Amino acid sequence: MFTNAHSPTSATLRALHPVEAAPPREVRPTAELLNPSPDMLCSNLARSVIEILAGARPLDQIGRWVSDSVYVNLLRRTTLVARARVTATEETLRPRMRIGDPLLGFPSEDVIEAVVMVHQPARSRAVAIRLERHRSRWRATAINVL
Repeated sequence: MFTNAHSPTSATLRALHPVEAAPPREVRPTAELLNPSPDMLCSNLARSVIEILAGARPLDQIGRWVSDSVYVNLLRRTTLVARARVTATEETLRPRMRIGDPLLGFPSEDVIEAVVMVHQPARSRAVAIRLERHRSRWRATAINVL
């Protein structure tokens, strides 16, 4: 039977420093984390939608930021694109792109309409996004890739 001379036994195990239970600290996310700026949200949504349509990102990742109707429309589009990709035996690659600065319009206090240019090597596309305040954060109620 082998025994390791350095293996701890109950006699040698002891706490180096007494550990006191600290009272639980309530950590609240900042308003910035819960509700990102409309510029940043529009840029990230535009990038995510292009990656979703390319098959490089799952649709579920933006589910909390879009309305049910937008989710269903994107699901329908990704299903069609995935079928076309299978029949053409194309590989799914993460698209290379450069995101332009979003142009924001404010039709009312609780609505933002934005256009984000997405520049890819072969073409440029415009992504039109309508954000509406839902509870205390922004939610995309319409997204169109032109």
